[in-house]
Amino acid sequence: MTKRTLVFPLVNTLIFTAALALGGCMSVPESREAAQVFPVFPPPPDEPRFIYERTLYSSADIVPDESSSKFKRLVTGEQVQGEGFAKPYGIAVHHGRVYVGDTARRGVMVFDIPGKRFFMIGEDDPGALSLPLGLDVDRQGELYVADGSIKQVMVYNRDGKFLRAIGGATWFHRPAGLAVDPDGHRVYVVDIGGVGTEEHRVRVFDAQTGKHLSDFGKRGTEPGEFNLPRDVAVAPDGAVYVVDGGNFRVQKFRPDGTLIGVFGTIGRQSGQFSRPKEVAVDSAGNVYVVDTAFGNFQIFSPQGQLLLAVGARSDKDGPAKYMLPSGIAVDGDGRVYAVDQYFRKVDIYRPADLPADGGFLGKKAPDKKGASEPGKDAINKQGKSTTTNP
Repeated sequence: MTKRTLVFPLVNTLIFTAALALGGCMSVPESREAAQVFPVFPPPPDEPRFIYERTLYSSADIVPDESSSKFKRLVTGEQVQGEGFAKPYGIAVHHGRVYVGDTARRGVMVFDIPGKRFFMIGEDDPGALSLPLGLDVDRQGELYVADGSIKQVMVYNRDGKFLRAIGGATWFHRPAGLAVDPDGHRVYVVDIGGVGTEEHRVRVFDAQTGKHLSDFGKRGTEPGEFNLPRDVAVAPDGAVYVVDGGNFRVQKFRPDGTLIGVFGTIGRQSGQFSRPKEVAVDSAGNVYVVDTAFGNFQIFSPQGQLLLAVGARSDKDGPAKYMLPSGIAVDGDGRVYAVDQYFRKVDIYRPADLPADGGFLGKKAPDKKGASEPGKDAINKQGKSTTTNP
């Protein structure tokens, strides 16, 4: 069936300079979002496609609060205590379970929203992490983590049990991002390289055995070449998207590394890039790219046509406000999860056609067959096509 594409008005984008903030356990105001006006994208009068839903700051946002603790805070004025982010970076999501790599905490923080449970992965051997960067999950829920310090891909089951390691120091210079195909057959690992090496490439491994299968890309500016690549994502049709950071573009490949197309240029306008970081793909094949300098993420069609921009750069925290966004993920029901390092948070957006109590974060999670359907057409919904200037 042919999918139809809309382009919507875009939010303004800005360039910035930012510093990181670190933290650990933190106090969380109970009514942090009570007075907020939750934004939609695009804003009125256009028909909304995504609705800001909630923000994760710490485990206190999902773990039930005991009535005795509530009473104590009413009496003493204490705030909710929770395990907060220190320096979040990459993110992956599976059936409402949110995995966030925290480079300062040297582990993956797990927010099981439907189960109202929090736990850590990678704190202890076997499978201890040092610098978790890129994250991804396969259809079965196995978690893959690219560790930039130990230079391996660490694989865990959905509950954090260490399963195996892929690669090593002889295989990677600076592994940063990764993606695994939905069936868990191949894992694509971005080696970001550096000024002193030509090894700016994507390395492909058998996700189960760890056998090296192939490589594609080398340092350069020509189509198919990379300059400081940052991240990679696999689309439902098998297409592989690579964020080519130093060349300010996204490149699209077949699974064998054959170049299909390129989109994006350096600039300050919508549809261009300044500091592109991570990439994700939804069930309809639309491509989501985080830009750290713009303070937002932009959504493109599979052909590279700009559809929508979400968020804005700000020095004050709030829904859809970012200072240093880094990670992006799209769940099977179409919800979008965006990480900001500076504000130490994860913002969650719901497709406008998905009910608030629907999908994996709703009252009842859909079965696996229908998991990707509710938010599938959040962007590609209507038959007519319109174009707007950035």
